[in-house]
Amino acid sequence: MREAPIEKKVTEFAKAKGWISYKWVSPNYRGVPDRLFFKASQIIIIEFKATGRKPSKLQAHIHKKLEKEGFEVHVIDSIEDGIALFA
Repeated sequence: MREAPIEKKVTEFAKAKGWISYKWVSPNYRGVPDRLFFKASQIIIIEFKATGRKPSKLQAHIHKKLEKEGFEVHVIDSIEDGIALFA
């Protein structure tokens, strides 16, 4: 499955569960994860990928930097795995 429908369905599910969602766009810095989700002092950071795809080298580098600062980056390549984060 392509990345866009996975992102759309997971985001719709999260919003229905009360999460606030923002697309993370950083014009001067490529490789940031796709979406940030916020609820009750929690944050979920997701990199969406097409089924079976892995993050690029640049994306993996950014994920490691975020993880070094204590943030978990979830790489999601299926609707089911994404929904499981918010269920």
